[in-house]
Amino acid sequence: MNTKFQKLVFATFILAGLFSCQKSESVDSQYESAVATADSTTIQKDEVSYAASQQILDKKFVKTAEVSMEVKDVYEATVHIENALKNLGGFVTKSELQSQVIEEETYNTSDQNAVLLRKFNSYNKMQVRVPSEKLGAFLTSVNDRKFFLNTRIISAEDVTNNAKIAELELKKINKTGEVISQMKNNEKKANLTEENEEKNNTQQIENLNLADNIKYSTVDIYIKEPKVRIAEIAITNTQFYDNKYQVNFFYEAKSSLLNGFYFVQKFFVFLLNFWPLFVGILIVIYFVKYNLTTIIFSKKISKSENVEK
Repeated sequence: MNTKFQKLVFATFILAGLFSCQKSESVDSQYESAVATADSTTIQKDEVSYAASQQILDKKFVKTAEVSMEVKDVYEATVHIENALKNLGGFVTKSELQSQVIEEETYNTSDQNAVLLRKFNSYNKMQVRVPSEKLGAFLTSVNDRKFFLNTRIISAEDVTNNAKIAELELKKINKTGEVISQMKNNEKKANLTEENEEKNNTQQIENLNLADNIKYSTVDIYIKEPKVRIAEIAITNTQFYDNKYQVNFFYEAKSSLLNGFYFVQKFFVFLLNFWPLFVGILIVIYFVKYNLTTIIFSKKISKSENVEK
């Protein structure tokens, strides 16, 4: 009897333990699922900044953003950003994609062929305009191509009062125009009318710029590649052709002879410019020689006369 009771108690404890383990596992599983769901929700919320997507009733914001990040391929990321803008109704105002050459060297692979090995970094400075209500979606799309995010700055300037002031200023200008129109036609009225029209035009332009800045957000984007990339460019082995045509004995010997002949010709042509000098020298030599001959001849005659005496 005692043995059966002991076995019954032991079996009861075993079943209770198994049930408690299963319940604990079920609770842990539910907890892990809840944590995973919460983390997923947090990640999704973090992808779109509130500053970029905020919309408050009766409030107007001029939104701007600056993004600096590293990407795997600058060109591919640029194309992705441009396509995202196109889909969201935005546009590009500036795109400066450049490659900075760090080092390059040429390797000859055969007599005619060579390879130019170039190490470089690519980067792009972009400025884009995107509809303000879609700024958050655009920044999320840009974030998809990041390799490493350096900085992301989002500004939302409250211009509600500025818009109201601009509206009141425009009404004031219109009322002033009505008052001026009731004045007598004279020079003062013409001057006041012209000044009021200039103020009206200036205010209209400011209102248009403000409305455009509210409607479209400006985003400055700087993307670069984190590592040096290598480009292999097939080129011609110029050293082979330089050596091939560096010396041509017969051609250069012929050219040297002709150059010498031309030099002699030019030298004689140069001397011909001094023919008056040469003629003068010849005349001087002739007279000197003639005088010397006369003197010598006179001396001989005088000597012969003296001998005869």
